Amino acid sequence: MAALPVIVAPPPRLTPRDWRFQARNAVTTVEALERALVLTEDEREGARRAVGAGFPLSITPYYLALCDRRDPACPIRKQCVPSASEAVEVPGDLRDPLGEEEHEVAPSLVRRYPDRVLLLANDRCGVYCRFCTRSRMVGDGGGAISRERLAAIVGYLRAHPEVRDVIVSGGDPLVMSTERLVSVLAAVRSVESVDTIRLATRCPVTMPQRITAELVRALRPLHPIWVMTHFNHPKELTGAAKRALTRLVDAGFPVMNQTVLLRGINDRADVLEPLFRGLIKQRVRPYYLLQTDPVRGTGHLRTPLATGIAIMEQLQGRLTGIALPKLIVDTPGGRGKVPVGPEYVVSRGAGTTSLRTFRGEVVDYVDPPR
Repeated sequence: MAALPVIVAPPPRLTPRDWRFQARNAVTTVEALERALVLTEDEREGARRAVGAGFPLSITPYYLALCDRRDPACPIRKQCVPSASEAVEVPGDLRDPLGEEEHEVAPSLVRRYPDRVLLLANDRCGVYCRFCTRSRMVGDGGGAISRERLAAIVGYLRAHPEVRDVIVSGGDPLVMSTERLVSVLAAVRSVESVDTIRLATRCPVTMPQRITAELVRALRPLHPIWVMTHFNHPKELTGAAKRALTRLVDAGFPVMNQTVLLRGINDRADVLEPLFRGLIKQRVRPYYLLQTDPVRGTGHLRTPLATGIAIMEQLQGRLTGIALPKLIVDTPGGRGKVPVGPEYVVSRGAGTTSLRTFRGEVVDYVDPPR
């Protein structure tokens, strides 16, 4: 009797709702970008440079759909579409502004603080943000961290039990397969002295389809994991993004947001206030408002430090405290983060400090007797 033929079902066709579709169909060429947007000559020149020898171009279909097709001032478009200004260097620009290469203690492991390290799990992202602090290395073809490097990192962590917090970043670690991501996080979690893992990802913003039930189910056994993400503009808080955040929070992942202060994108209090209010409605804590790192070629996107201080002064007292982030400068050279802000101390005397309130009133605070 002849054997029955084996019928192999074709793999299911991916749709835009699948994160793998988003990753595989990201726009990476000038021609594809031209079909999606009406480019200015500045953008066209920037895209040509990015595709050639510059910082790579990649935009997921989802994030590209948030861009205004005709308006080059669109705050989403300015974050992801290259500009000819990326070829311009200004005073203060640095290739490695946070001194990560100087502070590398093992391959793909950076230590700038006594109790925490940064693990660079891969070099890929769904969207290459044009202000990226690691534009020197992302998209360079290395891909996910090797098992050999990961083993060396675990060895370092076991030899240094004073390290209690591991930030897993890249690139974006969530563009790896769930299996590969779990293997990296499980290796870190195997080190008993590690208390917390922080997963740094922009996928809730640029590819929210990645936050699947399968993903959170696979990661939950590795708790505590904190998710650090990067919403920069209210326009990014779409229905899909909100559903992704809800899935994370409901599965027990605390979510913190680090907004990057960007010129012409979110450098006004009336833009940041609805963003921060929108985040706390999703149970996401606005954690940092980051002064843009002085990455080479980002001078056109950076603001003076005074801009952020003025914004924080406008928000203080007018925005609920749980929605108010710290304004942070990550000092050049990798010397650490410094909080900055408005000055509310008017004067100091013997046992008395005069303080200025957000209403402009001056109030004395009297110290208790010694």
